[in-house]
Amino acid sequence: MFLHLGSDTVVALRDVIAINDLKSFRSGINKDFIKNMREKKLVVDISSDNAKSFIVTDKKIFLSAISSLTLKKRAGTLLYGEDDD
Repeated sequence: MFLHLGSDTVVALRDVIAINDLKSFRSGINKDFIKNMREKKLVVDISSDNAKSFIVTDKKIFLSAISSLTLKKRAGTLLYGEDDD
């Protein structure tokens, strides 16, 4: 299964470690984490300077313009399927 992150970017769902709201991670150690990953060239910004979330995978971090809630809903639907009522 794949998760669409926006801007024609998809990642394998099995590679996703975390989906986080960017606003909650703009302070302290989390800000340093993203800064360090940028220095190592491991951050891929697909947000067109409108990042709302960041997705940690086993190889890279993606900045997305799609909200973390929407991405989590997509991931949940992909993982569990939809009810067949």
